[in-house]
Order: sequence, then C-alpha cells, then structure tokens
Amino acid sequence: MTESKIPDDLKYTSEHEWARIGDGADGRPVVRVGVTDYAQQSLGDVVYVQLPDVGTTVSAGEVLGEIESTKSVSDLFAPVTGTVVARNDGVQDTPELANTDPYGDGWLLEIVVADGDALSDLLDAPTYAAQIAGN
Repeated sequence: MTESKIPDDLKYTSEHEWARIGDGADGRPVVRVGVTDYAQQSLGDVVYVQLPDVGTTVSAGEVLGEIESTKSVSDLFAPVTGTVVARNDGVQDTPELANTDPYGDGWLLEIVVADGDALSDLLDAPTYAAQIAGN
C-alpha cells in the first residue's frame, strides 16, 4: 500500500472517515464526510456505496451506511450526531470516486451537527496518522 494522504485541514475518526467542518446557514456546523485515502486503499476497488436519505438523523459512532469493494463490505459510521442534509448521489452512481478522489468528488454526505455534539471527539491529522501507522 502506498503512503496515505492525510490532509491537515480535516478531522478524522478511528473508523477511517474524514470530516470537513464548515458553517451552516443557521450557525450550526455542517460536516462533510468521506472515507480516508487509507480506507479506500485498504478496501480496494469500491463498487457500491449505500447512504442514508436526506433528513435522516444519525448518531456519532453508529452505522449510517456501507461501502462495498471487490474485497469486502464495510460499515460507514457517523462521525457526529445530527441530521443528513446532503448526500453525494454521484458517488452512488460512480462508486469508484471514493477511490480516485476520496477528499474531493468522492465525498459521501453532509450532516448538520446537533446542538451540543462533541466535535472535539474527532481526531486531528497527526493523531490519525499515528493511528494508521500502528496498523
């Protein structure tokens, strides 16, 4: 496996999802979520992505969908608690985007963060890098 890209401006989960935190229209954070470069390399060729519908409430750490590759099927976990406000239908139509552009066009969904959710539970880039170095 080649060395994984780990952008410094993102947050990460121990389940290998990334989170880009932005500002929502109502002042609450919106988190764009995808799988990390490490995850897509580990999975191999992604052939199917199943995501929740817009409007679905998700809880941090709980399964929200799945990603299937030629090697295996893996659960996708919510990095934060909140409501799904967008999903990338493009990655459902063209699942290989999770491999070719995991931090760009391969994003999966956006979640408006629930009041009081602990964004501080997410990992910074150095901590995530140390975690995958141990794998």
